[in-house]
Order: sequence, then C-alpha cells, then structure tokens
Amino acid sequence: MSAPPRPPDAELLARGEHRDPHAVLGPHDGVVRAYHRDAVEVSIETDGERIAMEAIGAGLWAAAWHGDGGYRLRYAFPDGNTWERGDPYRFPPTVGEPDLHLINEGTHERLYDILGAHPRTVDGVDGVAFAVWAPAARGVRVVGDFNQWQGDLAPMRQLGASGVWELFVPDIGPGATYKYEVLGADGTLRHKADPLGFSMQLRPESASRVWDPSVHAWSDDAWMSAREARDPSRQPMAVYEVHLGSWQRHADGSWLTYAELAPRLAEHCRRFGFTHVELLPIAEHPYDGSWGYQVTGYYAPTARFGTPDELRAFVDTLHQAEIGVILDWVPAHFPRDDFGLRRFDGTPLYEYPDPRMGEHPDWGTLIFNYGRPEVRNFLVANALYWLDAFHVDGLRVDAVASMLYLDYSRKAGEWVPNRYGGRENLDAMDFLREVNERCYGRHPGTFTIAEDSTAFGGMTRPTYAGGIGFGMKWDLGWMHDHLDYFAREPVHRRWHHDRLTFRSLYQYSERWILPLSHDEVVHGKGSLLGKMPGDEWQRFANLRCLLADCYTQPGGKLLFMGTELAPLEEWSHERSLAWELADDPMRAAFGRYLIDLGALYRAEPALWAADPDPEGFDWIDASDTDGAVFAYLRHDPASGRRLAVVMNLTPVVREPYRVGLPVAGRWAVALSSDAAAYGGSGSGTLDGVQAVGETWHGQPASAELSLPPLGVLLLRPAD
Repeated sequence: MSAPPRPPDAELLARGEHRDPHAVLGPHDGVVRAYHRDAVEVSIETDGERIAMEAIGAGLWAAAWHGDGGYRLRYAFPDGNTWERGDPYRFPPTVGEPDLHLINEGTHERLYDILGAHPRTVDGVDGVAFAVWAPAARGVRVVGDFNQWQGDLAPMRQLGASGVWELFVPDIGPGATYKYEVLGADGTLRHKADPLGFSMQLRPESASRVWDPSVHAWSDDAWMSAREARDPSRQPMAVYEVHLGSWQRHADGSWLTYAELAPRLAEHCRRFGFTHVELLPIAEHPYDGSWGYQVTGYYAPTARFGTPDELRAFVDTLHQAEIGVILDWVPAHFPRDDFGLRRFDGTPLYEYPDPRMGEHPDWGTLIFNYGRPEVRNFLVANALYWLDAFHVDGLRVDAVASMLYLDYSRKAGEWVPNRYGGRENLDAMDFLREVNERCYGRHPGTFTIAEDSTAFGGMTRPTYAGGIGFGMKWDLGWMHDHLDYFAREPVHRRWHHDRLTFRSLYQYSERWILPLSHDEVVHGKGSLLGKMPGDEWQRFANLRCLLADCYTQPGGKLLFMGTELAPLEEWSHERSLAWELADDPMRAAFGRYLIDLGALYRAEPALWAADPDPEGFDWIDASDTDGAVFAYLRHDPASGRRLAVVMNLTPVVREPYRVGLPVAGRWAVALSSDAAAYGGSGSGTLDGVQAVGETWHGQPASAELSLPPLGVLLLRPAD
C-alpha cells in the first residue's frame, strides 16, 4: 500500500504557523500522521503490534490505522536512540466553549483553572493540558525538557477566534519545565514563560514548571472559619513587613527556605505582638534588586525559598500560630524582560499600545492595559488565585497612585487625557473596583490595602457608594508628617506642632494603616533610629515615642522588619538583618519595650475596636506648642474601655503637669516609654495618679502628672 498523501498545509507545521495542527496530525479517517524532522523510522505502537509509518515529506510520517483505542508513537534516530511517547494529537480539546466565552468576556474568576499547565487524565492517559492566550500569534508551540525544547514537536491549536491556544501532552507531569514558542504577529519568534505558570525556575533561568496546585493538605480550618466573621478594621492589626531574602539567612549567606522561615517568623511575631506578616512581593522575579516589584511570574511563587507547596505550608504554619499573611501585589506595571509579558504575541497584548500610556517613565517598565477585558481578567483572577490557592488573608496593592493618574510622572504633552479630558485613568479605576468587589465577594474576611500617596477621595469607600472599595489605605501623610516632626531637634518642634495634629482633619475620611515601611529605610534615607536627633539616649527615647504614637493612633500599624533591632544603618536586601544587635544592652531594652507595647496594643480594645469611628478618639489637648505636649483619649464605646495618651516630646521633665481626664478616680500607668527597663530614665509618673473632679482641658476630671523627658505615658482607669 502506498503512503497516504501529504496534506497541502503540511509546510505550515515546520514554519510554526499552523493554527490547527490536529487537522494534520493524529488519527484521520483511518490514517495516523506524525511529525519529526530528525527521525529515520517512525512506528505506531499498540498492544502487541507495531505498525511502520512511511515518510511523506516535510517531516511528516503516515500509516493506515483503524484501531479504536490508544496508541503510542515510536521514533528512531540515526544515532540508534529511540523515543516513545503518546500522541498529543489524538485527544480532544481540554478547554470548553463556556470557558472560552468567559475568557473573552473578561469575567472568568477561575482563569487559573483553565489557562496555564494542568496535570490531568484524559481518556485514561495522564499528561498535562497546556492553554495560553495569544490572539495575534501566527503560531504557538510548547517547548520543554520533555521534547528537547523542539517547538515543532508540539504545535498548539487555536480554539476558534478565542485567541486561546491549547494542547494536551501525554506522559508528562509535575516538575516538567516548559515555555511557549510564540511566532508573533510581527514575525518574531519568542520563547515566553507561561503567564499563568504556577512555578518557575530560579533566576537566571526563566522557564515555567508544571505544578499540581492540589497537593498540599491544609490544616488551618479553624483560622479560615474564624476569618470569615472578622472585620479587619475593628480588630488589632499590627503588621510585620518582611523581605524574606534578608530577614534571616544561613551562616554562609544563603537563603532560608519557606519551611525554615515559617516557624521562626511565627514565633517572632507572637513574641512582639504582631498580628500579620506582610511579605514584599514573592511572585517570581528575575532581579533580586527589585525586591520583587518587577514580576515575571504573576502566578508563580518565587523559587528562591522553595516550591509552591512549601509556600502553602508556610502560610499554614503562620495561620496555626494565629498570624495572618498579607502579600504585596503588583498590578501597576511589569518589566520588559523578553521572556515575560512584553509583546507576548508580537503585539502590545498586556500593555497599552500607546507608549504615553503603556510605558512607565520612572521605572522603565510597562503598564497593563486595564481597558482590555482579557488583561483585566488576568489580573483580577491573579488576586483571587493568591487568596484561593494559598489562603492569603490580604493583598497590599502597590503603586496605586501610578495607576490612578494618566499624567503620573509625566510632563505636559506626554500623556493622553481620558474620554472626558481629565487626568484620571478610568480603566484602572474600574479595574481596582472589580478587584475589590471580587476579593470581598469570593473570600469573606480577607481584605485589600491601597498604597496610595495621593489625596484621591473614596479609596476605602464601598464601590456601591461610589468608592474604589479597598478595605484600608496606607496613611502616607501621617508617615511623612510624623517622621518630619521627630527628625527635628526638640527645640524646634514648637514651630512644627501641626505635623502631629494635621491628621485630625482627614482622620475619618478613609480606613487607615500607619506605615513605617521599607520605603523609609532605603535609598539613603537611613534607619528610623538614624533619623532621630540627639545623642544615643535621646535617639532611642525619640524612637520609643514615635512607636507609641503609631500604636495609639487610630488605624492599623505596620513596621518593617528590623525596627525591633533599632539599627543605625539602613536596610540592604543583600544580607541578613543584623540580629547580633539584639545583644546590645540599649537595643535589648528597646526590644523589651516593643514587646510590651505590642502586647498592650493587642490586649486593649480601646486602641483598635473603634478605629473607623470618630467616637474612638478625642483630643484632650493639642495646643501646648511651647511644651511640645500632646494628650488624647482612645475609647471602645462597646466595652467602655478608655486609654489616655500623654506625650512629652522635649528632653525635660514637666511637673506638675495637669491633664484633663474623663472620669475621677484612680488611673494606672499601663506603660511608660521612659521606664528604666526600656532604656529610659525611669522618671515621671510610674505608680499611677488620682484624678479629681476638677475640670481641665474640657474634661470633667483631671490629674497632676510628672511627664518623663521624651516620654509617653499611657493611662487607664484602675478599676
């Protein structure tokens, strides 16, 4: 019998331009076709039978076959080696029409269940289903360690006009490395990491890795169940911001693994009273110096510290220790690395095509096209993926200001107005609203946090009320004002009193987190201790005051790792924190202070239960500019708990100093930042005071205090 004829479009296979290789390869009306350009013999292998195939040109082989079961293909090469595999082209599509419709509509909440690489069993055969969105590509092929990185051995089919390319590859599974070989609309052949790859190689390698997201057995049911009923803005929130690569390292300078980090972080956070860990971005990224903010694998936890399942176990361990996990999420921009999202199908697919919108002038990165439904879906589903697949409790959204404004860091003439002639990026605003609606709708008890440096209104207002829908927002105004104040010599503070009172004008306009983050201890800014004026004693005293101010103001708290060590040098991502500093007597005392401050914060509902409400805070006196004294009250109306905060921000004892209080009677000192155990002078009121019914500062009672130098007193009713 003569060989079956070669299909007229066979040449497209070798050129990588065939949009439906299944129409050529695999079984067709009693004929099986296979492809391999280097083979000298090819055969069909069935149970007990081998059928030789004939070469029909252009690398194609064919043979008659009328079987109704499975078969395998066996290739022989000139060097005598052979290769046997299942035939990818005998399987039906693994992506259905309903999914394709939702993908094109931009509304597929579980996009990560469809696109990417998924271990599956099809027709009784184990393998991996690959699917990728590349609508303008002339051809897409899977290359990997399972086919010697030869793209012509695994061309994918385009599913109609969806832009989705699909292929089921039998006989491979978790651990296989791969990329997509994309022949772009511009005629350029690029090797691309999978946009929805769940694992990637460690830099400098950049291939995706097949991973099974269903393997880890979770043990955090109690945490997840309790989380659903919580309102994070009315719970204690003291966040420990961590860069995993430099928190702690091995003695030889190598990284700790997720498995090594988890118990250490859990114990450390519990010791200092932190309620949450916030991780600087851990999605895969090629450059250590970006700290994770230039992402190339949005669905892939970085391999620097282990596997995706080891990250799941990391979160699990923290949850069992009652520590929440927040991820720093970066939907504002992505890098230009050619293996990443840039010109993915030979066109500006993920980025805006107009460089005035699609290129970030500060960071040299590209900006997502938030107006394209499929791109918006990619990002929304990514947010949901971290909450779903990794049980993450919150997302801190980076660089929101750069997303909101079309003229961000651009001069006149360098930006494109919106359809109304304004500077707001309406597409980005709609995207952020959608992210927040989907996160809160799908995962009750989780929360989102905006890192926004602008005065954009309604950031934490619900979307149904016209807001953007975040749960909380970083109060960068508080951070700038308070660091500016505390960096000044006390003799000059009288002229800058408003730095500590200005927040009252906007305090309830949003739901806040007060951040002392990594951004304040890098790029020549020095450490927090290094910002403080005076000699060593005064520096530590000022820093204790700053932290007391942070912990007693309404809003969540965020401290960058290492704050507890009070280093003089600023942070570097290239080395471990200087843990040996904890042995220094002054720093050991400072550590005790932060431990006690954290414990008091968590135990005292007056400091958090009414954070979003005006009833939760009252000034006692904010007018003593000459003395640099501030006094205010924190309340929990539900329980009746009260706490008075009195700060003396000059290095002199002030006594007697009368302060108004809401009730007469005995008031105990819950904490003095100037206690000798904390490295302070041990002066001032320490044993409590008796408030009498003498009106002062508009309060019905008052007490005379001895205010410690550069110190804060926290008082509460003794009964």
